[in-house]
Amino acid sequence: MLKVGLIGCGFMGAMHANCYKNLADVEIVALADLRREKAEELAAGTNAAIYGDGYDLIAQADVDIIDICLPTYLHAEYAMKAMEKVKYVFVEKPVALTAEEGDAMLKKAQETGACVQVGQVIRFWDEYVALKGMIESGKYGKVVNANFRRLSPRPTWGWEDWLLDNARSGGAGQDLHIHDVDYALSLFGEPKTFCSVRNVLGEPKSYVNTLMQYEDFVVGVEGTWDLPASYPFTATFRVVLEQAVVENAGGKFMLYTNDGAEEIVIEKKELVGGVEGGNISDLGGYYNELLYFCEQAKKGASIEKATLADGVSSLKFLLKELAYHA
Repeated sequence: MLKVGLIGCGFMGAMHANCYKNLADVEIVALADLRREKAEELAAGTNAAIYGDGYDLIAQADVDIIDICLPTYLHAEYAMKAMEKVKYVFVEKPVALTAEEGDAMLKKAQETGACVQVGQVIRFWDEYVALKGMIESGKYGKVVNANFRRLSPRPTWGWEDWLLDNARSGGAGQDLHIHDVDYALSLFGEPKTFCSVRNVLGEPKSYVNTLMQYEDFVVGVEGTWDLPASYPFTATFRVVLEQAVVENAGGKFMLYTNDGAEEIVIEKKELVGGVEGGNISDLGGYYNELLYFCEQAKKGASIEKATLADGVSSLKFLLKELAYHA
């Protein structure tokens, strides 16, 4: 039985807790949150010990893995402490607030031998996994151009509105836009050149649009969370290949070729539990990433997907986007 210690029991912590409850031979044995009632909610159906602070959990709990779902500005501090306790650490995205913190985490992992996975969940989302396979197969030719969009109402569900405080979250750029930036980098690597624009009016860093120029194709990545509460969360992509177009939009995953249009149907695993609020309708990609993480930990194997190095590289590219001036 893999024993899990979960630090941070807010929206994302609840998402992770529900995933762990759906995994075989995995048990949440310790939970930590300053708001004890949040930890108690997630402890339902378990025998988990509850701690008021993550440091207490790290120091006292008998765990095999530690999962950190704290606000971004706390990621580096708690992740590095966790690396001293256990071999397997999961830290939510973005991996850290600054490049310096990311480098410190890489150094600590090297010193301790810890295996760290970063919650760049889009790499594990079914439609995005399928898209990656289609591109790599070459069945429909090379990529001609691609577009990824992630649009959200203002994230008012964070503890003490930390998401809306750029000093603690990095704004929509680091917290939301980084999903698609990381995915694009995982597919294509860093571009030859890029240009990036941000909003001038309204909340700083609440809208980012970047155009990435590769050798023979272009990728656009757009993200914002400065939209009204009535606006539905939307995550879409459109990839134009030499012989097809693949699009995920409007609740449909479609393949368009000269022979016609075809909906690609992906079987969804039925999961128990659920989370209210936020912008997620199911546990899909979160379940997939934590299944992978736990299976690697059970085998004592290294983390090869959404690694700490991947997370730091994506953070550094994102920070270059936010600093870009034409």
